[in-house]
Amino acid sequence: MKLLAATTNQGKIREISEILSGLGISVVTPHELNLTLDVKEDGTTFAENAAIKARAWSRAAGMPAVADDSGLCVDALEGRPGVLSARFSGPDATDAKNIALLLKLLEDKPNRSARFVCAAALAWETGEVILAEGVYEGGIIREPRGSGGFGYDPVFLDPELNRTLAEMSPEEKNARSHRRKALDGLKDLLVKSGRLGS
Repeated sequence: MKLLAATTNQGKIREISEILSGLGISVVTPHELNLTLDVKEDGTTFAENAAIKARAWSRAAGMPAVADDSGLCVDALEGRPGVLSARFSGPDATDAKNIALLLKLLEDKPNRSARFVCAAALAWETGEVILAEGVYEGGIIREPRGSGGFGYDPVFLDPELNRTLAEMSPEEKNARSHRRKALDGLKDLLVKSGRLGS
């Protein structure tokens, strides 16, 4: 079975390939198909956006496609930034601007609990979709720490390790992450669906 990784992010492509290996799946990239697509993510949940992306890429490529959508949900901010995580500080958002706004909004909040949420979707050309979700529980610290990762990683603390995601190696982060959990769930659903080899 050939499956399109509906992303240009090399880290995501490696993770998808690694998790789905051993199932007789060959992961193809948009670059290999010379395919570019600008998908409007106008869903109100991570699952809706993941399904929108997976369906669009599957139709364009004429083959099954896997996509994900993820973001940070902070309890003291009633779940924000949520699906707007990448654009939290506005149309010219950068990681630094998003982090600065987040820390400002949390300045006087005693509750710092938060979680990263990822929804992974696998779509077939028929429009059929299977979905799985992964959650990574943690908290927001008051100042950035670490130089690795991206996005909110420097302020997201893993309570078990007492380190931010930006202080972990890529291997450590990927082994624990919300994306890993979502893709593992998708793998299980794919096996149960009986669609392998189709």
